[in-house]
Amino acid sequence: MNRDMQAYLEATESRILAHLGENHVSDTIRVASSYSIKAGGKRFRPYLLFATLEALGEDPMKGADAAAAIEMIHTYSLIHDDLPAMDDDDYRRGKPTNHKVFGEAAAILAGDTLLTESFSIVSSDESLSADKRISIISRIASKAGFNGMIGGQMLDMEAEGKEISFSQLEHIHQYKTGQLIVLPVECACIIADAPPETSGRLIAFAEKLGILFQIRDDILDVEGDMAVTGKEAGSDERKNKMTYVSTYGLEGAHRELAALTDEAAGLLDHLSENINTEELHNVLQMFAVRDQ
Repeated sequence: MNRDMQAYLEATESRILAHLGENHVSDTIRVASSYSIKAGGKRFRPYLLFATLEALGEDPMKGADAAAAIEMIHTYSLIHDDLPAMDDDDYRRGKPTNHKVFGEAAAILAGDTLLTESFSIVSSDESLSADKRISIISRIASKAGFNGMIGGQMLDMEAEGKEISFSQLEHIHQYKTGQLIVLPVECACIIADAPPETSGRLIAFAEKLGILFQIRDDILDVEGDMAVTGKEAGSDERKNKMTYVSTYGLEGAHRELAALTDEAAGLLDHLSENINTEELHNVLQMFAVRDQ
């Protein structure tokens, strides 16, 4: 990641915290929602948005508010995923989960705040035309909603403890994980007015990223060091979840990850005939070898 990209990611976090720091009727909600943003993370989704804008020859900072909104939605989903009614996790990014610090009710409302305020940030982005803002809001709602991340999460919960096919597993992750990884690319294409053919190929690349992100996640649940990942290993096995590791074995999952990484790199090589894909290659490597 180059220095400019790091600066864009830092600007994204600052934008979120500044928005959350505005007047509140409840200081508890301000503190609780900011807590999970400040907990860190590699900001994969904002990075992907900025890298796509750079590839398309657009000023990456035009995507700052959209990147902030996507990171807020991702963080809200983690707060809710960690609740006792869902994954019942005690640690996230090396820190106690939101509900362990603030209680379940405040954690639910903190997640609700991040989701709702994400739309406020995009709607007030005066660097974009009204039409582009509406298009981005529409894509966010679609990718995060019942035909996107939320739908995938429900399918995943319903599958716990059941025998499901591998195609059903892939279907779950296409929505639970994949849609919020495709979203930054779609937003970047809207902002940059990318031609349809280029947009289609970039989205196909993002779809590959979504799958390999999940494979890497499944591997880290077995191999990951809590000091690095920030969460306890082995939760998938304890919950009897079907994963890429349980399906292929650990070595097989590594092979699947390597093959998919090569496929995604091939898509970028094809795109490089028309756009600068250097930073997107860096994104790919980060997704494939991440340790948290």
